[in-house]
Amino acid sequence: MTEEQMLAGSIKNNASAQEELYNRFSPRMLGVCYRFAKNREDAEDMLQEGFIKVFTQLHQYRNEGALEGWIRRIVVHTCINILKKNKKFADSVDIIHAKSLHIREDMIPSIMQAKQVVECIRLLPLGYRTVLNLYAIEGFSHREIGHLLDIEESTSRSQYTRAKAMLEDILVKRNIIQKPRKVNYGNAASSS
Repeated sequence: MTEEQMLAGSIKNNASAQEELYNRFSPRMLGVCYRFAKNREDAEDMLQEGFIKVFTQLHQYRNEGALEGWIRRIVVHTCINILKKNKKFADSVDIIHAKSLHIREDMIPSIMQAKQVVECIRLLPLGYRTVLNLYAIEGFSHREIGHLLDIEESTSRSQYTRAKAMLEDILVKRNIIQKPRKVNYGNAASSS
């Protein structure tokens, strides 16, 4: 079944077309949900709720961009809405800014899909994990994240900085990356 046939059939509530759409995209979308969820069961619940929204909003898809990207955006928004309903999420997003942390971007592995790294990301506190996923993996701006999560843009930046620092520490402790070497600037820093 072509994507166009699958899409047209799904809009007309054709069960086999909807099943095809679900089977084609659900494995990748489960991976998206898994990064936001506390456990597999929560991820599966997020996935189910996300696909309910996909099927009810499918008539709004305008063939602008990839269908997978459109579905992914709905699934991400569904995950965020579920997290926002959870009081623990609001409690986990602290507003203290991490201005003193200096993290080198090259210390965070570029292959964020690797199983070990995803497992380490899941160890982060909920607020950190959510902002890291939205910014580094899903490509949202800090302004968009602030809007999505009902937090200040600066809080999103702070959460992201802290998440990177904590993730780096976890990755070092698990020997996935090496600890960055400290650079000694000598008297240069004290003479300014």
